[in-house]
Amino acid sequence: MRIYLSVDMEGITGLVDAQDVQPAGRDYEHGRLMMAEDVNAAIRGALAAGATDVLVNDAHGPMRNLRSDMLHPAARLIRGKPKAMGMLEGLDDSFDAALCIGFHSRAGTSGVLSHSFMGHEIEDIWLDEHPVGEIGLTHATAAALGAPVVLLSGDDTACAEMAKWDPDVRTVPVKYARGRFAAELRPLAEAREAIETAATACLTSELPTPSAPGTTTLAVRWQSASVADALRELPGVTGRDDRTVEISGPVVDVYRQFRVWMNVAGALSNQPPYC
Repeated sequence: MRIYLSVDMEGITGLVDAQDVQPAGRDYEHGRLMMAEDVNAAIRGALAAGATDVLVNDAHGPMRNLRSDMLHPAARLIRGKPKAMGMLEGLDDSFDAALCIGFHSRAGTSGVLSHSFMGHEIEDIWLDEHPVGEIGLTHATAAALGAPVVLLSGDDTACAEMAKWDPDVRTVPVKYARGRFAAELRPLAEAREAIETAATACLTSELPTPSAPGTTTLAVRWQSASVADALRELPGVTGRDDRTVEISGPVVDVYRQFRVWMNVAGALSNQPPYC
């Protein structure tokens, strides 16, 4: 059994502030340790369920957060950027399931460190008219690649978002949001045990068969009209209004196009990730 882990940082046990998750932050090194411990808990759970291969993708920010010397020795690590598939680099239909560790809720929610991919440059995203963030788009793209998402860990807001998107995905809340930069923290040992136990449970249950629509429509509302103006020059991109653009096509193609959009937006904006 081959298992894939996409690992973000905002939803990791104990982390609540930009200082915890950004390389220049005063608590970033502590955040890296916490991230490794959550990931290792998920890996132990996967191995207990019979996983013979575990691939971990560092999916947060610079994508150089996980230290290989802190990672469980049974797992392989994809580290660094740019990556063609970003948060899903290396995933294909040879994997039996995907786990989302340390994920956060979408922009506009009161979840801990909530945003959608680019801090406050992206205001809203819709997939086939359903509001989504990183959770929904990752879930849909993983299914299209042939690997179902079966587990997510993060704060309670992220877990609720996943439950609304796909109630069959098992979720593990490691903290309970008290605002965008505050949370009631679950005891560390309890949180890691919950991740490990949930990983084993979902991987020893019957795994779902991934399914995805043949064609999907992705729409993004940007904070800046200048980003939307630039994106409308790309083939296949149309505008809904001055700040919202959309594209339709197969899910994986749409996801790849969205990554190009983020590169364009990054070149036009110097806004920090959180405010």
